[in-house]
Amino acid sequence: MSTPAKEFSLAELMICAGAEAFRNDGEVLATGIGLIPRLAASLAMKTFNPDLMMTDSEAYLLSEPNPVGNRPDNFVQKNETWMGFSRIFDNVWSSKRHAMVGPTQIDQYGQANISALGGSYEQPKVQMLGVRGFPGNSISHANSFFVPGHNKRVFVAGECDMVASVGYNRERLPGGYSLDDVDLRLVITDLCVMDWQGPDHQLRLVSLHPGVSVQDVQENTGFDVYIPEQVAETVLPDEEQLRIIQQLDPHNLRASQLKGNPAGRR
Repeated sequence: MSTPAKEFSLAELMICAGAEAFRNDGEVLATGIGLIPRLAASLAMKTFNPDLMMTDSEAYLLSEPNPVGNRPDNFVQKNETWMGFSRIFDNVWSSKRHAMVGPTQIDQYGQANISALGGSYEQPKVQMLGVRGFPGNSISHANSFFVPGHNKRVFVAGECDMVASVGYNRERLPGGYSLDDVDLRLVITDLCVMDWQGPDHQLRLVSLHPGVSVQDVQENTGFDVYIPEQVAETVLPDEEQLRIIQQLDPHNLRASQLKGNPAGRR
């Protein structure tokens, strides 16, 4: 059994926790939206799930994940095969993809919002990206969530201001689909790890990051979280994982992803 590292950042803890979302996926296309999710998927590919498929975000499938940031002039990425948009969508529609995304809002059903905040749909207070690929992705393949700031503005009471993706809400399911077609996996936040395996797909607390309490999680969530009798501490990074993360992120871009780059032990 590996020995936990003595020192690590919260970002590194979240990368290692996020990697676990991809542990049992086998040969599926892993898509991490944002730096920490991307590093999480890359860490999974470099350690316990070498069958994961990773693209260069342009046109190729890689046998080794690319490091992030500027690369040396002599860097040659390890292309395995061409992976254009048509093949991306083949994976999406056949459930051979797992994305880790960062919604602006998440509600009690696991529905997510990246489109608009406040006001009406026709005239929101804040206009964001639009729904983009969320509707099709959420019903076609597995999704996990990454939340860098766990609070009630993200985990909202009621429904999201604009429902951009499918969750465990029977009233909003498209025709011909059931809750069995929805596949929401882990939720990685700066406080904890959660999933949707509580009673009737209630959001469930899986583990607490060091120094975080159950009360911290519930007070920062706009709806009830299912709390099991025993809640583990999030597994801490080991030295080998930190070494690989350094290779994947040689410029330490991860240090800028959380305000103040806090330590993993609080």
